Amino acid sequence: MTAVSSRPARYAVATLFFVLGFNYGTWAARLPALKDKFGLDPSQVGFLLLASGLGAVFSFPVTAGVLRRLGARKACWIASALLPALLLALGLAPSYDIALLIMVAEGVVAACFNVAMNAQAVQVELRSGRAIMSRLHAVFSLGGLAAALVAAAAISLFKPVALHFLIAAVGMWSAAWWAGQRLLPLPPEPPAAAGLRFSLPSGAALWLGVAALCGTIIEGSMSDWSALYLKERTGASDAFAPMGLACFASAMLLARWLGDSWRTRWGSRRLLTWGGLLAGGGLGIGILVGGPIPALLAFALVGVGIAAASPCIYLAAARQGPVALAAMTTTGSVGALLGPPLIGFVAHASHLGWGLGCVALAAGVIALAARRIDW
Repeated sequence: MTAVSSRPARYAVATLFFVLGFNYGTWAARLPALKDKFGLDPSQVGFLLLASGLGAVFSFPVTAGVLRRLGARKACWIASALLPALLLALGLAPSYDIALLIMVAEGVVAACFNVAMNAQAVQVELRSGRAIMSRLHAVFSLGGLAAALVAAAAISLFKPVALHFLIAAVGMWSAAWWAGQRLLPLPPEPPAAAGLRFSLPSGAALWLGVAALCGTIIEGSMSDWSALYLKERTGASDAFAPMGLACFASAMLLARWLGDSWRTRWGSRRLLTWGGLLAGGGLGIGILVGGPIPALLAFALVGVGIAAASPCIYLAAARQGPVALAAMTTTGSVGALLGPPLIGFVAHASHLGWGLGCVALAAGVIALAARRIDW
């Protein structure tokens, strides 16, 4: 398959990445409306988020089984049909308890979708001979940004969450249907290679899991704690504090857009080694120097440094088969679920500077792991 002949498949996979990012961004942007609808306190909103995270963490048996039996293409079809339906169901949910169940299901389906579309992306990259993984993850982020803009327009035009989610679901269905016709027809895994026997990872596989865990810990922690750090540790105003997340996210998006050319030039091992050192060293220096401007520069360096982590790790895992990719995605979900609370516990015991120091340490672990992974 040449770069030209693979173009429909590349556009199709990019569309699926956009759809998944749009899904996350849509319900996340309307959390305040859901909070008001059900009369929730902050802890109940937290449980709503936890429900989705737990669904993703415990999705491994479902995801691995679907991929083994149906293959990545059919898994994408099924997940892309269910995900908009669950979004609409969330908007129509009559009670908080029902919403919790829907969010658990959303976590499972989104995790399955994530694994299946990454499996497709790896095959498109391998068959075309053109690096695309990093840019696809940038497209995922663009989907979340588009969802936020659509949500802002929806809030100004009409109040009902259900109507907004219906419009979003129709758009997601339409885009996914178009993409589904152009995906590669990947066969299911052979039964002999698809066993789900549990075994502890070792060697390069263990280090790959460690890198995946640390990568999502960093992403989740920076998203959740950067604004609070700016306010509490640097004295930034409420209006200035969100700039921390903006710098981190913008730098990561730009680096992911450029990341494929970097990987082609330097390779995954060098990219993650130096990226981890850049992120960890930059954040450490920013914490030690203090002040809002050094902190913003440090957050941007973290975004650049770890931008390639998830694309490179997914690519390495997918080369071992969809089940290995599902396991790695589950590991990443654990990091995203547990990382931010752990930073909070450290901050409670000392202060938030030490908490973000743990993030810098995690970036250093990625640099160490990258030297030991079989890329």
